[in-house]
Amino acid sequence: MKDYSESDKKIILKAYRGLLRASKKFRTTPEDTAYIRKAFNYSADAHKSMRRKSGEPYITHPIAVARICTEEIGLGATSIACALLHDTVEDTDVTLEDIETIFGRREKRIIDGLTKISGAFDLTTSDQAENFRKMILTLPDDVRVIFIKLADRLHNMRTLGSMRKDKQLKIASETLFLYAPLAHRLGLNAVKTELEDLALKFKEPEAYEEISIKLRKSQEIRARFISQFISPLKKELDKTGLEYTIKGRPKSVYSIYNKIKKKKVTFEEIYDLFAVRIILHSKPEDEKTDCWRVYSIITDFYRPNPDRLRDWITSPRSNGYESLHTTVMSPTGKWVEVQVRTERMDEIAEKGMAAHWKYKDSKKKLENKFDSWINKIRDLVENNETDTLDFIDDFKLNLYAEEIYVFTPNGELRTLPKDSTALDFAFEIHGDIGRKCIGAKVNHKLVPLSYNLTSGDQVEIITSNKQSPKEAWLDFVVTSKARTNIKQSLKEEQKQISEMGKETLKRKFSALKVNYTDKNVSELLKMYEFKTQLDFNFQIAKGKIDLSKIKNIVVKGGNLKFEKTKGKEKERKMTEVREIISSFGGKSSESIILGDDSLKQVDYTISRCCSPIPGDEVFGFLTINEGIKIHRTNCPNAVQLMSNYAYRVLKAKWKSQTDKEFSVGVEFTGIDGMGILHSLTSLVTSSLNINIKSLNIDSDDGYFKGELKALVHDTVHLEDLMRKMEGIEGIKTVERVY
Repeated sequence: MKDYSESDKKIILKAYRGLLRASKKFRTTPEDTAYIRKAFNYSADAHKSMRRKSGEPYITHPIAVARICTEEIGLGATSIACALLHDTVEDTDVTLEDIETIFGRREKRIIDGLTKISGAFDLTTSDQAENFRKMILTLPDDVRVIFIKLADRLHNMRTLGSMRKDKQLKIASETLFLYAPLAHRLGLNAVKTELEDLALKFKEPEAYEEISIKLRKSQEIRARFISQFISPLKKELDKTGLEYTIKGRPKSVYSIYNKIKKKKVTFEEIYDLFAVRIILHSKPEDEKTDCWRVYSIITDFYRPNPDRLRDWITSPRSNGYESLHTTVMSPTGKWVEVQVRTERMDEIAEKGMAAHWKYKDSKKKLENKFDSWINKIRDLVENNETDTLDFIDDFKLNLYAEEIYVFTPNGELRTLPKDSTALDFAFEIHGDIGRKCIGAKVNHKLVPLSYNLTSGDQVEIITSNKQSPKEAWLDFVVTSKARTNIKQSLKEEQKQISEMGKETLKRKFSALKVNYTDKNVSELLKMYEFKTQLDFNFQIAKGKIDLSKIKNIVVKGGNLKFEKTKGKEKERKMTEVREIISSFGGKSSESIILGDDSLKQVDYTISRCCSPIPGDEVFGFLTINEGIKIHRTNCPNAVQLMSNYAYRVLKAKWKSQTDKEFSVGVEFTGIDGMGILHSLTSLVTSSLNINIKSLNIDSDDGYFKGELKALVHDTVHLEDLMRKMEGIEGIKTVERVY
């Protein structure tokens, strides 16, 4: 600490003492405290010359991450020490060997998992994806890597305000893409909720602020409603002698935002803005009985919705979540979700897998579920030939999925993601069964492989030794285990066919008196633009490669040499994205300014997936073959693009202009009546002087739904159109769809 100023020392020591207070129950021996102190001193010395974007000494970040690990996730001394050290190898001169020498092999392994991969990546790869993959690969060995990484991400999100806008968007997108789903899968509900809310705050600040304000304004009304709702329940619960706590819990801003978007309703129309939670202080042996006893009391006073009962006590979720949920009708005509759980269940719901180890009764139950999930990750990890982006997609596939419960013919319960098919079930039983599956019986009735299962189904798989996986299977399976197995089998088949192509190539080389060497094959791959010899040989075997071109690059001594002619094709592998961007220069661009001033003359196209118009928050994305495309920051594809390819994302902003027109789509609904269509067309073409590209309306039993495609100048022009459309009698909702 001697190299820090006195003011910095005060800030650092205050943060460190806060960490020690938060970790008190996990520091069971003097050795634990000394161990944490050693990690703190080492990290503080390593980071002594570094500061955060906010201006604080950098060491305050590792301290904050360590505090989240112990205080909010419930991790012990090893995780605290590794959290303090987590950035030393990546950001300072400290090496992994130094960590092993000073702290041990266990700490080295964890820090290695937390250290990002560095190096240059071409357009077809991604440093983010590679780092995601590296982190995921550590899961089967030590889950603490993921816990610390989540704590690191949470603190970065809490302090994201000091970053540039484009950095905020990239980091928020990564958070929604992988980190929030990971927290959900590990049962860290509090962490997941905060990550989602913070990501929304930076991606959609206006929507976040609007919902937050409405939640604050309705807080007193909700409090009164909850008080009235629980009053009769409390009187009856007091008679039973059960010890309990009741509290109201508003839904997160992000979950409300999602409901508004998906169900196309307003904030005021969402009926389940909050839930009432009843937490029981029960003995382990009485938990299930007590929860159902409380459920009986609730339904004595309020009528339940039979379709909204969720029993996660009898069959806990695969992340260990246990609770009894029911939705009941209140006297005021509002649906209210009521959650019944015990103290143990509540702590597990908030702190997930880290909390399970406190409770011996649930430890074995969780180990079985967690081991099952880890085994699925191992299946992915062992498939080393999987493309990195495919690996991430397959891993992420089931992180957020709702679950269904199905049975084998012998009555064994299996948990699968919602929308799983009979083929997913076959692979869940065993890889060999999935690969040989030709059909299934669901509840004793024959169904196709693509049949979607529902909870309670009993499934019997029919196999044949003549069956083998088909590429079409990838179109309907949803589990990562099924997808990985199918891809691996197809790869094996490709290898066999590729051997035939290899022999064909060898014969061609022999005929041309060319040596069959790795160097010559490498030159050939460059010429034909293939990444791998496997793919090249496969295409040869399929008869899709013209090998006659080889004679054009034969040089003396039986060798090949392929040289690209200047200007024939842009170099795809460049260490600087700027060099690639410059190759797309063309027409002067008057609408968008890309990156810094030196890039504003670069040509671009507007992306069709979100059709941005002036006034929208936008970013540029460098594609491989189509130059730079402009997307809205809330484009459906933005999260994935910014997460996997952040280095190809460019800052972009609109120039002020009103002389160009852009296509937008507006969806509207309402109650059918005379003159609505006339009023709409008159408004658009006459009053607003807007050109209509198309107008479609479908009416059914007095209700209509329509879509208007029109040309507008910018978002102000569009908002004026939508506001005036809402003023037409009969039109109830108006929403931009692209």
